[in-house]
Amino acid sequence: MIVGDRFIPAEFYVDALAETCGPGFGPVRGVEWPGTKAEQHAAQQTMEWHGPEAQPVPDEILQAVGEAEVLALHFAPVSRAVLRAAPALRAVCVARRGLENVDVAAATALGVGVVPVFGRNATAVAELAVGLMLTEARDIARVDASVKAGGWRETLSRPGRELGDSTVGMVGFGHVGRAFARVLRGFGARLIAYDPYVSDAVMAEHSVARADGLDTVFRESDFVQVFARLTGETERFIRSHHFALMNPTAYFVNTARSRLVDTAALYDVLAAHRIAGAALDVHDQEPLPADSPWRRLDNVTITTHFAGDTTTTSMRSARLVAEAIAELSATGRCVCAVNARELGWV
Repeated sequence: MIVGDRFIPAEFYVDALAETCGPGFGPVRGVEWPGTKAEQHAAQQTMEWHGPEAQPVPDEILQAVGEAEVLALHFAPVSRAVLRAAPALRAVCVARRGLENVDVAAATALGVGVVPVFGRNATAVAELAVGLMLTEARDIARVDASVKAGGWRETLSRPGRELGDSTVGMVGFGHVGRAFARVLRGFGARLIAYDPYVSDAVMAEHSVARADGLDTVFRESDFVQVFARLTGETERFIRSHHFALMNPTAYFVNTARSRLVDTAALYDVLAAHRIAGAALDVHDQEPLPADSPWRRLDNVTITTHFAGDTTTTSMRSARLVAEAIAELSATGRCVCAVNARELGWV
Protein backbone atom coordinates (compact mmCIF):
# COMPACT_ATOMS: atom_id res chain seq x y z
CA MET A 1 0.00 0.00 0.00
CA ILE A 2 1.20 3.49 -0.86
CA VAL A 3 0.34 6.61 1.09
CA GLY A 4 0.89 9.62 -1.12
CA ASP A 5 1.10 13.16 0.15
CA ARG A 6 1.41 16.69 -1.20
CA PHE A 7 5.17 16.26 -1.55
CA ILE A 8 5.33 12.82 -3.19
CA PRO A 9 2.02 11.75 -4.77
CA ALA A 10 1.08 8.08 -4.89
CA GLU A 11 1.48 7.89 -8.66
CA PHE A 12 5.21 8.56 -8.36
CA TYR A 13 5.60 5.32 -6.38
CA VAL A 14 3.29 3.44 -8.75
CA ASP A 15 5.35 4.48 -11.75
CA ALA A 16 8.63 3.68 -9.97
CA LEU A 17 7.38 0.24 -8.91
CA ALA A 18 6.26 -0.56 -12.46
CA GLU A 19 9.67 0.45 -13.81
CA THR A 20 11.70 -1.30 -11.10
CA CYS A 21 9.64 -4.41 -10.39
CA GLY A 22 7.72 -4.81 -13.62
CA PRO A 23 4.22 -3.73 -14.69
CA GLY A 24 2.62 -6.83 -13.19
CA PHE A 25 4.02 -6.27 -9.69
CA GLY A 26 1.47 -6.04 -6.93
CA PRO A 27 -1.34 -5.63 -6.36
CA VAL A 28 -0.52 -2.01 -5.52
CA ARG A 29 -3.05 0.17 -3.74
CA GLY A 30 -2.73 3.89 -3.22
CA VAL A 31 -4.34 6.32 -0.79
CA GLU A 32 -3.64 10.02 -0.33
CA TRP A 33 -2.92 11.49 3.09
CA PRO A 34 -5.49 14.30 3.35
CA GLY A 35 -4.55 17.91 3.99
CA THR A 36 -2.74 20.80 2.36
CA LYS A 37 1.00 20.87 1.87
CA ALA A 38 1.33 23.35 4.74
CA GLU A 39 -0.78 21.15 7.02
CA GLN A 40 1.26 18.07 6.21
CA HIS A 41 4.52 19.91 6.77
CA ALA A 42 3.21 21.12 10.14
CA ALA A 43 2.21 17.55 11.04
CA GLN A 44 5.71 16.32 10.22
CA GLN A 45 7.19 19.05 12.39
CA THR A 46 4.97 17.90 15.26
CA MET A 47 6.14 14.31 14.80
CA GLU A 48 9.76 15.40 14.61
CA TRP A 49 9.43 16.87 18.09
CA HIS A 50 6.97 14.42 19.65
CA GLY A 51 6.89 11.22 17.59
CA PRO A 52 4.20 9.50 15.47
CA GLU A 53 1.70 9.12 18.31
CA ALA A 54 1.37 12.92 18.44
CA GLN A 55 -0.36 12.99 15.05
CA PRO A 56 -3.80 11.43 14.52
CA VAL A 57 -4.01 8.83 11.78
CA PRO A 58 -6.75 9.44 9.18
CA ASP A 59 -9.40 6.75 8.88
CA GLU A 60 -8.54 6.41 5.17
CA ILE A 61 -5.14 5.00 6.08
CA LEU A 62 -6.34 2.72 8.86
CA GLN A 63 -9.06 1.26 6.65
CA ALA A 64 -6.78 0.74 3.65
CA VAL A 65 -3.75 -0.83 5.32
CA GLY A 66 -5.38 -4.08 6.47
CA GLU A 67 -4.02 -6.48 3.84
CA ALA A 68 -0.77 -4.67 3.06
CA GLU A 69 2.52 -6.55 3.21
CA VAL A 70 4.55 -3.42 2.49
CA LEU A 71 3.65 0.15 3.40
CA ALA A 72 5.36 2.89 1.35
CA LEU A 73 5.08 6.53 2.36
CA HIS A 74 6.83 9.80 3.02
CA PHE A 75 5.46 11.98 5.84
CA ALA A 76 2.27 10.18 6.94
CA PRO A 77 2.22 8.86 10.53
CA VAL A 78 2.90 5.18 11.19
CA SER A 79 1.81 4.81 14.79
CA ARG A 80 1.09 1.67 16.79
CA ALA A 81 -2.51 1.86 15.55
CA VAL A 82 -1.38 1.67 11.92
CA LEU A 83 0.95 -1.25 12.61
CA ARG A 84 -1.72 -3.18 14.50
CA ALA A 85 -4.20 -2.61 11.67
CA ALA A 86 -1.87 -4.42 9.24
CA PRO A 87 -1.26 -7.99 10.51
CA ALA A 88 0.43 -9.08 7.27
CA LEU A 89 2.85 -6.17 7.21
CA ARG A 90 6.51 -7.05 6.59
CA ALA A 91 8.09 -3.64 6.01
CA VAL A 92 7.50 0.10 6.17
CA CYS A 93 9.51 1.86 3.45
CA VAL A 94 9.93 5.58 4.07
CA ALA A 95 10.88 7.92 1.23
CA ARG A 96 13.37 9.85 3.35
CA ARG A 97 16.11 9.18 5.86
CA GLY A 98 14.34 10.66 8.88
CA LEU A 99 11.96 8.24 10.63
CA GLU A 100 10.30 10.55 13.13
CA ASN A 101 6.89 9.62 11.74
CA VAL A 102 7.35 5.88 12.37
CA ASP A 103 7.12 4.01 15.67
CA VAL A 104 10.27 1.98 15.05
CA ALA A 105 10.14 0.21 18.43
CA ALA A 106 6.58 -0.99 17.87
CA ALA A 107 7.42 -2.09 14.33
CA THR A 108 10.42 -4.07 15.57
CA ALA A 109 8.33 -5.76 18.27
CA LEU A 110 5.88 -6.85 15.56
CA GLY A 111 8.65 -8.11 13.24
CA VAL A 112 8.20 -5.30 10.73
CA GLY A 113 11.24 -3.83 9.02
CA VAL A 114 11.58 -0.05 8.85
CA VAL A 115 13.48 0.99 5.74
CA PRO A 116 14.68 4.56 5.09
CA VAL A 117 16.26 5.77 1.86
CA PHE A 118 19.54 7.64 1.65
CA GLY A 119 20.79 10.50 -0.49
CA ARG A 120 17.42 11.25 -2.07
CA ASN A 121 17.63 15.04 -1.67
CA ALA A 122 21.38 15.52 -1.26
CA THR A 123 21.84 17.40 -4.53
CA ALA A 124 18.80 19.62 -3.94
CA VAL A 125 19.93 20.57 -0.43
CA ALA A 126 23.52 21.11 -1.58
CA GLU A 127 22.41 23.42 -4.37
CA LEU A 128 20.25 25.50 -2.02
CA ALA A 129 23.15 25.68 0.45
CA VAL A 130 25.30 27.24 -2.27
CA GLY A 131 22.46 29.56 -3.22
CA LEU A 132 22.06 30.70 0.37
CA MET A 133 25.78 31.44 0.64
CA LEU A 134 25.62 33.62 -2.46
CA THR A 135 22.39 35.29 -1.40
CA GLU A 136 23.68 36.24 2.03
CA ALA A 137 27.25 37.15 1.08
CA ARG A 138 26.09 39.33 -1.84
CA ASP A 139 22.91 40.73 -0.18
CA ILE A 140 20.84 39.49 -3.13
CA ALA A 141 17.54 39.09 -1.26
CA ARG A 142 17.88 42.38 0.62
CA VAL A 143 18.59 44.40 -2.50
CA ASP A 144 15.76 42.65 -4.36
CA ALA A 145 13.35 43.47 -1.50
CA SER A 146 14.46 47.09 -1.58
CA VAL A 147 13.84 47.44 -5.31
CA LYS A 148 10.42 45.79 -5.11
CA ALA A 149 9.47 48.10 -2.24
CA GLY A 150 10.23 51.12 -4.44
CA GLY A 151 13.80 51.75 -3.29
CA TRP A 152 17.19 51.29 -4.87
CA ARG A 153 19.44 50.06 -2.09
CA GLU A 154 23.13 50.54 -2.83
CA THR A 155 24.49 51.10 0.67
CA LEU A 156 25.02 47.75 2.40
CA SER A 157 26.44 46.87 5.78
CA ARG A 158 29.61 45.38 4.27
CA PRO A 159 31.23 44.72 0.87
CA GLY A 160 30.21 41.51 -0.85
CA ARG A 161 32.31 38.40 -0.34
CA GLU A 162 33.40 36.02 -3.10
CA LEU A 163 33.28 32.29 -2.51
CA GLY A 164 36.49 31.62 -4.41
CA ASP A 165 38.81 33.22 -1.86
CA SER A 166 36.98 31.70 1.11
CA THR A 167 37.35 28.76 3.46
CA VAL A 168 34.10 26.84 3.68
CA GLY A 169 33.71 24.54 6.67
CA MET A 170 31.18 21.72 6.89
CA VAL A 171 29.71 20.25 10.05
CA GLY A 172 28.90 16.74 8.87
CA PHE A 173 30.09 15.13 5.65
CA GLY A 174 27.42 12.65 4.63
CA HIS A 175 25.46 12.54 1.38
CA VAL A 176 24.63 16.25 1.42
CA GLY A 177 28.14 17.35 2.35
CA ARG A 178 29.64 15.30 -0.48
CA ALA A 179 27.16 16.67 -3.01
CA PHE A 180 27.89 20.17 -1.72
CA ALA A 181 31.64 19.62 -2.16
CA ARG A 182 31.09 18.54 -5.77
CA VAL A 183 28.92 21.58 -6.52
CA LEU A 184 31.26 24.04 -4.80
CA ARG A 185 34.47 22.68 -6.29
CA GLY A 186 34.21 24.95 -9.31
CA PHE A 187 34.32 28.08 -7.17
CA GLY A 188 37.83 27.26 -5.98
CA ALA A 189 37.11 27.60 -2.26
CA ARG A 190 39.14 25.77 0.38
CA LEU A 191 36.94 23.05 1.89
CA ILE A 192 37.23 21.59 5.38
CA ALA A 193 34.87 19.29 7.26
CA TYR A 194 34.34 17.84 10.71
CA ASP A 195 32.78 14.38 10.78
CA PRO A 196 34.30 11.74 13.04
CA TYR A 197 32.38 8.98 11.24
CA VAL A 198 33.82 9.60 7.76
CA SER A 199 37.20 8.26 6.66
CA ASP A 200 40.16 10.32 5.51
CA ALA A 201 39.94 8.54 2.16
CA VAL A 202 36.38 9.74 1.52
CA MET A 203 37.31 13.31 2.39
CA ALA A 204 40.39 13.19 0.20
CA GLU A 205 38.31 11.83 -2.68
CA HIS A 206 36.23 15.04 -2.49
CA SER A 207 39.25 17.36 -2.00
CA VAL A 208 38.16 18.17 1.54
CA ALA A 209 40.58 18.59 4.45
CA ARG A 210 39.63 17.01 7.77
CA ALA A 211 39.03 19.43 10.66
CA ASP A 212 40.06 17.98 14.00
CA GLY A 213 36.95 19.30 15.76
CA LEU A 214 34.02 21.69 15.69
CA ASP A 215 36.18 24.47 17.09
CA THR A 216 38.46 24.31 14.05
CA VAL A 217 35.54 24.59 11.63
CA PHE A 218 34.15 27.66 13.36
CA ARG A 219 37.53 29.29 13.89
CA GLU A 220 38.90 28.87 10.35
CA SER A 221 35.81 29.17 8.13
CA ASP A 222 34.46 32.15 6.27
CA PHE A 223 31.27 30.13 5.78
CA VAL A 224 30.09 27.42 8.18
CA GLN A 225 27.65 24.96 6.57
CA VAL A 226 25.67 22.56 8.78
CA PHE A 227 24.92 19.15 7.24
CA ALA A 228 24.88 16.93 10.34
CA ARG A 229 22.15 14.47 11.27
CA LEU A 230 19.96 15.19 14.29
CA THR A 231 20.63 12.56 16.96
CA GLY A 232 20.83 12.48 20.73
CA GLU A 233 24.53 13.23 20.32
CA THR A 234 24.05 16.25 18.08
CA GLU A 235 20.96 17.96 19.49
CA ARG A 236 21.89 21.61 20.28
CA PHE A 237 25.58 20.71 20.01
CA ILE A 238 26.40 23.98 18.23
CA ARG A 239 26.49 26.52 21.03
CA SER A 240 27.51 30.07 21.92
CA HIS A 241 31.10 28.86 22.39
CA HIS A 242 31.32 28.02 18.70
CA PHE A 243 29.80 31.29 17.51
CA ALA A 244 32.32 33.15 19.67
CA LEU A 245 35.10 31.52 17.63
CA MET A 246 33.79 32.83 14.30
CA ASN A 247 35.42 35.75 12.54
CA PRO A 248 33.27 38.91 12.43
CA THR A 249 33.24 38.59 8.62
CA ALA A 250 32.01 34.97 8.65
CA TYR A 251 28.60 33.52 7.78
CA PHE A 252 26.59 30.63 9.23
CA VAL A 253 24.31 28.51 7.01
CA ASN A 254 21.93 25.78 8.20
CA THR A 255 19.94 23.58 5.83
CA ALA A 256 19.91 20.55 8.16
CA ARG A 257 17.87 20.83 11.39
CA SER A 258 17.38 23.79 13.69
CA ARG A 259 17.67 21.58 16.78
CA LEU A 260 21.34 21.04 16.00
CA VAL A 261 21.88 24.64 17.06
CA ASP A 262 21.39 26.73 20.19
CA THR A 263 19.22 29.12 18.23
CA ALA A 264 19.02 31.67 21.04
CA ALA A 265 22.82 31.94 21.00
CA LEU A 266 22.78 32.32 17.22
CA TYR A 267 20.17 35.05 17.43
CA ASP A 268 22.25 36.93 20.00
CA VAL A 269 25.39 37.00 17.84
CA LEU A 270 23.41 38.11 14.80
CA ALA A 271 21.49 40.81 16.66
CA ALA A 272 24.80 42.11 18.02
CA HIS A 273 26.42 41.88 14.54
CA ARG A 274 29.28 39.83 15.96
CA ILE A 275 29.27 37.75 12.75
CA ALA A 276 28.49 38.94 9.24
CA GLY A 277 25.27 37.05 8.78
CA ALA A 278 23.40 33.78 8.49
CA ALA A 279 21.14 31.90 6.08
CA LEU A 280 18.59 29.52 7.56
CA ASP A 281 16.22 27.07 5.90
CA VAL A 282 15.21 25.40 9.19
CA HIS A 283 13.66 26.90 12.31
CA ASP A 284 12.48 25.86 15.75
CA GLN A 285 8.99 27.08 14.87
CA GLU A 286 7.68 26.55 11.36
CA PRO A 287 6.16 28.75 10.14
CA LEU A 288 7.80 31.52 12.12
CA PRO A 289 5.24 33.47 14.17
CA ALA A 290 4.28 36.82 12.71
CA ASP A 291 5.95 38.62 15.62
CA SER A 292 9.13 36.49 15.55
CA PRO A 293 12.24 38.61 16.21
CA TRP A 294 13.99 36.62 13.45
CA ARG A 295 11.85 38.48 10.91
CA ARG A 296 13.39 41.78 11.96
CA LEU A 297 17.06 40.87 11.50
CA ASP A 298 18.69 42.51 8.50
CA ASN A 299 21.64 40.13 8.38
CA VAL A 300 19.76 36.85 7.92
CA THR A 301 18.36 35.20 4.79
CA ILE A 302 15.37 33.02 5.71
CA THR A 303 13.75 30.31 3.60
CA THR A 304 10.86 28.04 4.45
CA HIS A 305 12.42 24.58 4.95
CA PHE A 306 12.22 23.75 1.26
CA ALA A 307 15.82 22.75 0.56
CA GLY A 308 14.94 19.20 -0.50
CA ASP A 309 11.59 19.96 -2.11
CA THR A 310 12.13 19.53 -5.85
CA THR A 311 10.42 17.38 -8.47
CA THR A 312 13.69 15.50 -9.01
CA THR A 313 13.93 14.72 -5.31
CA SER A 314 10.35 13.45 -5.19
CA MET A 315 10.84 11.14 -8.17
CA ARG A 316 14.20 9.91 -6.87
CA SER A 317 12.65 9.21 -3.45
CA ALA A 318 9.93 7.08 -5.01
CA ARG A 319 12.50 5.20 -7.09
CA LEU A 320 14.65 4.44 -4.03
CA VAL A 321 11.58 3.11 -2.21
CA ALA A 322 10.77 0.93 -5.23
CA GLU A 323 14.31 -0.44 -5.19
CA ALA A 324 13.98 -1.31 -1.51
CA ILE A 325 10.69 -3.10 -2.19
CA ALA A 326 12.31 -4.99 -5.07
CA GLU A 327 15.04 -6.16 -2.68
CA LEU A 328 12.44 -7.29 -0.15
CA SER A 329 10.49 -9.13 -2.84
CA ALA A 330 13.58 -10.89 -4.15
CA THR A 331 15.32 -11.75 -0.87
CA GLY A 332 12.74 -11.47 1.90
CA ARG A 333 14.75 -8.76 3.62
CA CYS A 334 16.16 -5.22 3.29
CA VAL A 335 19.66 -4.97 4.67
CA CYS A 336 19.40 -1.18 5.08
CA ALA A 337 16.43 -1.41 7.45
CA VAL A 338 17.22 0.39 10.69
CA ASN A 339 16.11 -2.70 12.61
CA ALA A 340 17.65 -5.26 10.23
CA ARG A 341 19.83 -6.75 12.94
CA GLU A 342 16.93 -7.20 15.38
CA LEU A 343 14.92 -8.95 12.67
CA GLY A 344 17.78 -11.21 11.60
CA TRP A 345 18.02 -9.60 8.16
CA VAL A 346 21.79 -9.14 8.41
